[in-house]
Amino acid sequence: MPRPKSDFETLYPYQLYEPEDLLDPEMMYTVPEIARLLQGLDPSVELDPDTEAQLIRWTVPWLMAHTDDLVINDPIGDEPGYFGLVHDQHPPEEIPEDADQ
Repeated sequence: MPRPKSDFETLYPYQLYEPEDLLDPEMMYTVPEIARLLQGLDPSVELDPDTEAQLIRWTVPWLMAHTDDLVINDPIGDEPGYFGLVHDQHPPEEIPEDADQ
């Protein structure tokens, strides 16, 4: 149910980070690490499982909205995927045709 703004003590501007404002161009990050960064936290901070799960749910749409700005590695085995900024030295056009096989 909608609530009046007067019900809230503090209101903040709704800001979405651009990938280049959030990620180091020389680093690759897991989804949980990006989730922490989007909340202004250090990527290595420990969170309780419920909080981490909620942050990840909020992060996945952000990742999808920025697919043109991001690259992902080819995970090996059970390793997580790592995301990073598209980089001039490694443009998406250089990805081998059979990379997803």
